[in-house]
Amino acid sequence: MKHSIHTLLVAAALLLLGGCMKWDYGQTEEVTATGAGLFVLNEGNFQYGNASLTYYDPETKQAENELFRRANGFRLGDVAQSMTVRDGIGWIVVNNSHVIFAIDLVTCREVGRITDLTSPRYIHFLSDEKAYVTQLWDNRIFIVDPKRFEITGCIECPRMTMESGSTEQMVQYGRYLFVTCWSYQNRILKIDTETDTVVDELTVGIQPASLVLDCYGKLWTLTDGGYEGSPYGREAPALWRIDPERFAVEQEFRFRLGDTPSELQLNGAKDRLYWIDDDVWQMEVTARRAPVQPLLASRGTKYYGLTVDPVRGDLYVADAIDYQQQGIVYRHAADGELLDQFYAGVTPGAFCWK
Repeated sequence: MKHSIHTLLVAAALLLLGGCMKWDYGQTEEVTATGAGLFVLNEGNFQYGNASLTYYDPETKQAENELFRRANGFRLGDVAQSMTVRDGIGWIVVNNSHVIFAIDLVTCREVGRITDLTSPRYIHFLSDEKAYVTQLWDNRIFIVDPKRFEITGCIECPRMTMESGSTEQMVQYGRYLFVTCWSYQNRILKIDTETDTVVDELTVGIQPASLVLDCYGKLWTLTDGGYEGSPYGREAPALWRIDPERFAVEQEFRFRLGDTPSELQLNGAKDRLYWIDDDVWQMEVTARRAPVQPLLASRGTKYYGLTVDPVRGDLYVADAIDYQQQGIVYRHAADGELLDQFYAGVTPGAFCWK
């Protein structure tokens, strides 16, 4: 769910009123996700429970939709947020259904689930027995045991409330984990993974979301700058480079006020950055200036999700169209040439490489 803060305030109110997903079980069928392909998480529409899972094989150029529902006999839930792969298991975070599903990567059958989460965003594995889960509208990061599918504890995040607290993407550097604080926040937290405590924080711009680690060991984040009329203020968004050793900002690339950069990604070599700001942009991690020309012009499309094939270097860009009908995913070569396109589900927003 990658909407603006004022839209999410309405979502939070509805979340307090209910938001529980009713699992209606039905018939199942055999499905297979073979090869080294790409999973597409389709958010669906908030409160409609129509999130879905798509799988695309780059070799055959074939896409299969509704894999989770077909394999398990029930829908994925309400707002699919993110997916992570570990040891042959795919972990699907479903935000407004308060659940993380674990599925077999080939059959897409459920092998377990973590429930009773507030509003989960991302999961990061520290070991087979320990993972962190960030939350929207919660001042805690949950600690879970993936083997037992249980919540085992939490990390209290300083200077947050349950109403305005939000932690987003996570990157690990040695024993420390760095996490962005998004809604009405302007910080990146540093967590000691051995003690499960916040040991430091760094102030950046308003509302950092994406977070990546490049080939030179530098952290990068995008701040969206807030929105007009926000009680937290508004400023021009920016791209920030951070040294995790010193936990200090090294460089800031400012955008124009009103720009909406998001979906920061790295290529397989981790030496080139990509992001969406209406168009698709790219930049070397060693660049001294932000680019002035986009790699891919949007041409009226609603680019909503982005990923880069870590092996081939191809770019996959999700077009949400009108957020009501099936979205389209475009596959481009690294130079921008269109190679393929396929239909996914409603509001394709996140990707996960198998």
